[in-house]
Amino acid sequence: MDWQGQKVAEQLMQLMLVIFAVVAFIAGYVLGSFQTMMLVYTAGVVLTSLITVPNWPFFNRNPMKWLDPNEAEKHPKPQPANSGPKKKTSSKN
Repeated sequence: MDWQGQKVAEQLMQLMLVIFAVVAFIAGYVLGSFQTMMLVYTAGVVLTSLITVPNWPFFNRNPMKWLDPNEAEKHPKPQPANSGPKKKTSSKN
């Protein structure tokens, strides 16, 4: 799953969970059954998991292009920059 696919999966998961929560609440309220509400919401969570957790092909539409190993050898690793001289610590005796 690429970065864009992760973003889409997370947004889809959030949207689906909110929709199923609202539908479950309304169904439970209309029918007067807490058990029905929980069953509808549980079914929504399972369906959401089946859609968003596996690495489906539509989540991998923008794959990253990795640097070829031969090309990577030509470019040295970046070194951390020094922000200036370090402060001297004074030891009090």
